Amino acid sequence: MRNDITRRDALALGLSAATFAATGAAAQTSNIKAADVAAPKREIEKGATLRMLRPVRFVQADEDVFRANAAKFTKDTGVEVKVDFVGWEDINQQTAVTANSGAGPDIIIGFSDAPHIYIDKLIELTDVADYVGKRYGGWLPLAQRYGKKNKSDAWIGLPFGATAGPLIYRRSILQSVGFDKVPEDHAGILDLCQKLQKAGKPAGFALGNAKGDGNGFANWALWSHNAALLDEEGNVVINSKETIAALNWVKQLYPTFIPGTTSWNDVSNNRAYSSQEIALTANGVSLYFSLKNDPATKAIAEDSEHQLLPKGLAKVSPMAGLTLNAMLFKHSQYPNAAKAFLQYMLEKDQYEPWLNANSGYWAQPLGAYAEAAVWSQDPKVKLFKDTMNSTYYDGYAGPISTATGAVSADYVLIQMCASVATGAATPEAAAAEAEQRCKRYFRRQR
Repeated sequence: MRNDITRRDALALGLSAATFAATGAAAQTSNIKAADVAAPKREIEKGATLRMLRPVRFVQADEDVFRANAAKFTKDTGVEVKVDFVGWEDINQQTAVTANSGAGPDIIIGFSDAPHIYIDKLIELTDVADYVGKRYGGWLPLAQRYGKKNKSDAWIGLPFGATAGPLIYRRSILQSVGFDKVPEDHAGILDLCQKLQKAGKPAGFALGNAKGDGNGFANWALWSHNAALLDEEGNVVINSKETIAALNWVKQLYPTFIPGTTSWNDVSNNRAYSSQEIALTANGVSLYFSLKNDPATKAIAEDSEHQLLPKGLAKVSPMAGLTLNAMLFKHSQYPNAAKAFLQYMLEKDQYEPWLNANSGYWAQPLGAYAEAAVWSQDPKVKLFKDTMNSTYYDGYAGPISTATGAVSADYVLIQMCASVATGAATPEAAAAEAEQRCKRYFRRQR
C-alpha cells in the first residue's frame, strides 16, 4: 500500500509546508463550516510538556504540516510538544511497551483498533470527542467504531483519518480486453482477470504477510461473499459456507495473477504496477501520486483509474480504512494539556491545512471536512473522500478486542487464502484451521 512521495512531489501537489505554516487556513478559501459550540473547560497544568509518537509519513507534507501545527500549539499555550515519527512496523511494538511499562509518550497515534487493545491503560477522551463532533458535522461511522468503547458512547481513541486501498487499474488495458471498469460480481472479476492474463498484463493482489495489502485482500474476498471473522456477539464464525465460497473464488482467481504474489509485502504491488507488469491491483492514493509526479511514469498515472472494491454479494463496497487513532495514556502527568493538544490539532485552523497537504492519503473522520479543497483538486482522488463512511473494520462483524488485533497481526486470514490459492489446503481444511487459530486467540483473551 505504500509508495513514498518525496518533498518535491509534495510541493507539486499543492501548497508547501512552509506556506501552510506561514499562512494557515488562509492559504486557501475554506468551505469548512464550524458550529458555534462551547469548548470544554480545562486548565492546562503548570509546566506541562508533552511527547507524542505517531507513524511515519508517506507524504512528506504530512509530517511538515503536523510539526508546524504542533509548533503553533506551543506558541499559543507555552506547552512544549515533542513529536516522534516511527516506522509503521514499529508503532504497534512501541505502543505495547508504553502500555505495559506505564512510561513513555503521553500520546500515541496508533492504528485502528489499538485503543481497544490497551483500553485499561488509557484516559477517556469523550469530552474532546463530543466537542469536536458537534463542532464539525459529526464523527463518521468508521471513526465511531474505532474511537468508541464497544457498546458505549465513551471515547477511548480520537481518529485523525484513514487511508483506503481501493482498486487501481490501467484504463486502456481494461478497454483492450472489453471492459470499461472492473465488474462488481465475482464471476465478472474472474473473467476480467483471465482476459488480462491472456493479454500479458495480469492482475496482482498480495497473498503474502502484508499488513495493508495482504489483510486488505483477504478481508475483501471474505466480506464480498458475506463471510466474517465474528458475528455481532463476538462468536468466531470464520468456518462458514460463505468463507468456503470465498476461498473457492480465490483458488480460481490466483492462477490469473502475476507469479510471486504469495511472497508480496506492502510495496510489491506498487513496484509491479509502476513497472507496468500488472494492470490491476489495490492500493492507497500514494501510488497514483508517485506516478503522477514522476515524468517517467506520468503517462501511467494519466491512464490509471481508481474504483471502490467491488461489492460482490455485499450491499456496499466492503472496504475498511487503515485509521490513525490517537490514545492518551494514564501515566501522562499532563492529561489536560494532552487533551488540549489533541483538540487543537482537530480544529479547523490546524486540521484543514494538514488534510489538504496530505493530498487524499488520509481522509477525514469528521463530516464537515468533506468540504476540504483537497477533494476537488483531482477527480481521481475524490473517491478517497468517503473512506471513513465505511461500516467495515478489522474484526468485522463483532466487537474489536485484543484477539481481533492478534488475528490481523498474525495474518490468519491471508494465510488461509494463500494456502488454498497454492493448493496447500482445501477450502474446508483451511477454514477449519483458521477457526482453530482464531479460537485460541479468543480463549487467551478471556
